[in-house]
Amino acid sequence: MRADQAPPFGKLDAERILAAIESVGLYADGSLLALNSYENRVYRIGIDDSDGTADEPAIASSVLLASSAPARTVVAKFYRPGRWTDAAIIEEHAFAQELREAELSVVAPIEMHGRTLHHFQDFRFALFPMQGGRAPEPGDRDTLIHIGRALGRLHMVGALQPFEHRPTFAIDAFAVDAVDYLIDAHWLPPQLEENFIVLCEQLIDAIESGWSRAGAFKTLRLHGDCHPGNLLWRNGTVHFVDLDDAMQGPAMQDLWMLLSGDRHACAQQLAWLLQGYEVFRKFDPRELHLLQPLRAIRLLHYHAWIARRWHDPAFPAAFPWFDSPRHWEDVIVQLQEQLVAMREPILKLV
Repeated sequence: MRADQAPPFGKLDAERILAAIESVGLYADGSLLALNSYENRVYRIGIDDSDGTADEPAIASSVLLASSAPARTVVAKFYRPGRWTDAAIIEEHAFAQELREAELSVVAPIEMHGRTLHHFQDFRFALFPMQGGRAPEPGDRDTLIHIGRALGRLHMVGALQPFEHRPTFAIDAFAVDAVDYLIDAHWLPPQLEENFIVLCEQLIDAIESGWSRAGAFKTLRLHGDCHPGNLLWRNGTVHFVDLDDAMQGPAMQDLWMLLSGDRHACAQQLAWLLQGYEVFRKFDPRELHLLQPLRAIRLLHYHAWIARRWHDPAFPAAFPWFDSPRHWEDVIVQLQEQLVAMREPILKLV
């Protein structure tokens, strides 16, 4: 599908990556390691500053700050062409720096020559310090309380002012448009399409009902994709990485993806998160009505995301099952289960 679209990173080879690094005054030592990323392209690159050829002394020192890697390295992130405007990327970078200045452990881009976003040929990129760590222990009480405190502090900063150039979380953009795309692009096997359409209509009605029950909740600047894979645990501290999906939205969007297990387990985990969170920021209990709707939106948006990126060779390689009829049968089952969950009473915190 979408075979008419050129691969977005087809011209980003090793030579161009290293040339881009050199364009900002750094010199690679020849080591280049692709890191796990689908939306963008991210590389760990060794830096050779032994001959003192960096354009500014501050560049070399800033690169090495906060790096937990034994070698001198940077992480280069090349942004997917056409996804964000320059203004939206720069606003993400400014938010990360604002969080750093508030003494939160956020992996923020390195400023070089007075800027954090760089251009090289057809690509835009940013450089980050290498941050080591592992995913947090799922469901652990002390870990979740600690993460809750960190998120409370992050949201305190996020509530100070709104984003101007980044998206605001909305049902139409993240759920309705996703369903429309999957149908219009004929991703569903013909025998499942009608069932999918009816089920999605019911899901979106339930999502809108949850939104309505939550009332006039406040929105704020969020991490936006706060799942365990975007958190690093090191030396008893959580480090936030990858603000690529930073957006304006409800606080619950940064909380629900940290929950796992059955209904009772999720209620307990959310209570631990909020125990830490409310040390710094009051949680609006009306947002409990958003938890299951946000899960449903994520499920729809995730599948449309893969479908929209199918022309990128990384996606068929990473998700080879995606265009199989069996997968879409499983999706129907997932949507049915999610619809049942949305009809249950909201979680009562343990």
